[in-house]
Amino acid sequence: MSPDTDPQVPSIPALLAATVDRDGDLVAVRDGEAVLTYADLDAATSSFAAALVHAGIEAGDRVSIWMPNGVRWIVAVLGLLRSGAVLVPVNTRFKGAEAADIVGRAKVKAIVTVTDFLDTDYLAMLDGSGRDLPDLTHRIVAAGDVPDHAVAWDDFVAAATDADRAEVDRRTQSLGPESPSDILFTSGTTGQPKGVVMTHGRTGQVARDWVAMTGLTAGDRYLMVNPYFHMFGFKAGILACITAGATMLPEPVFDPAAVLRRIGAEQVTVLPGPPTLYQSILDAPDRDAHDLSSLRVAVTGSADIPVQLIRRVQDELPFQLVISGYGLTEAGTATSTGPDDDAAAIATTVGTARPGFELRIDDGEILLRGPSVMSHYLDNPAATAEVLSADGWLRTGDLGVIDAAGRLQIVGRAKDMFIVGGFNAYPAEIENALLEHADVSAVAVIGIPDERLGEVGMAFVVPADGVDLSAEQLIAWSRDRMANYKVPRRIEVIDALPLNATGKVIKDELRERASRGR
Repeated sequence: MSPDTDPQVPSIPALLAATVDRDGDLVAVRDGEAVLTYADLDAATSSFAAALVHAGIEAGDRVSIWMPNGVRWIVAVLGLLRSGAVLVPVNTRFKGAEAADIVGRAKVKAIVTVTDFLDTDYLAMLDGSGRDLPDLTHRIVAAGDVPDHAVAWDDFVAAATDADRAEVDRRTQSLGPESPSDILFTSGTTGQPKGVVMTHGRTGQVARDWVAMTGLTAGDRYLMVNPYFHMFGFKAGILACITAGATMLPEPVFDPAAVLRRIGAEQVTVLPGPPTLYQSILDAPDRDAHDLSSLRVAVTGSADIPVQLIRRVQDELPFQLVISGYGLTEAGTATSTGPDDDAAAIATTVGTARPGFELRIDDGEILLRGPSVMSHYLDNPAATAEVLSADGWLRTGDLGVIDAAGRLQIVGRAKDMFIVGGFNAYPAEIENALLEHADVSAVAVIGIPDERLGEVGMAFVVPADGVDLSAEQLIAWSRDRMANYKVPRRIEVIDALPLNATGKVIKDELRERASRGR
């Protein structure tokens, strides 16, 4: 029977309920002084769900979370799902205008955020975006100062009544595999983010398969560096732990020194992340001073991982299982290497299709079909039809080949995407943002190699007539208007972009020019 239709796990709240029944006394979350067992987590999420009901949030309404990894992110997402609401997470690196675009287009009714993270007031950024958000009626502050038009977390939760809790139970029971669960936004070649609509069945399948892929089990201690607003942190993180009964150890930011200390102090067993995470640990000058003996599972993924990095992870760190995989917001984890694959296979391929998935190559492009492929793009039937066939095949936009051993190798990106330290960056989106500068006439963005982050952006900019444009000033301007990973690390001011006969920018020429300039 397909996991989508398994009557024992019809929804994400059902996954939580099963774990509470089985492992209620196990520690679910350890976040500083906050320690919750699965029974405690159940009670906390029930109260938050009831508070949403009390506030007038209806089943199917959208609720955003815009804050760093932490215990209240976990409580909020499970609570909103129990209330029948739909998650719309927001990238913590976004500026106000970027966040407002997502909140506005998704018609979000409530947002859970913070006002004091790393000197950043997310609510102030949202309010200062200049965008009218008529649907946003509730602003819940999980940490930091609370302005008059918002409500503090504790006050919000305290308003819930027994009648609200009864309504939560009714809504939870009515959830099924095809009930919408989350809308994660991803950018496309047009530069406009698209909302990927997923259901409880599809999202739950990502979590269950990740548990099967890694052997995650009750008692494992999972250090969560991957951000919760991303599929990896949410579905292969929070929900995978709930499925298995593992302990969640959220990290708000990636700090190699803090990670090394926590591995030893809390005997971390599972540590997934981008290749840069493992490189930072390997290169830490005081690595040998920390007890890393508990580490068991490493999971990573990238189109281009140095074989030597995987060899070092296997030789110098105590992981028993090191695997890489290929996933995307529209499909979840679709392929992975296996426990017997060597360093070369782990680094240069993304393995074979996960159970239930089919994989084929069509004119170089990777096509996927499987139980966790998205339902559709939010309010965008044309874009949905472009990538999702009537019989369920998803066009990924990535280019690949299948090697002699049957493993998938990513060889390029039809969507021209590049990855900055684990974050997907889309040239068209960055180009559109740079074109808002009054002194920019034309621009093209490419990804270039970077030793620490894998890739970073480089922009070739044509200034407006008569303007003496400064690359340094344009970079500084960009930092105030877009997430840091999108900001070009290099800008070259040129007289004209190279164009082909149809007027399209010849980016191969720009890549060659960039390589000569390094």
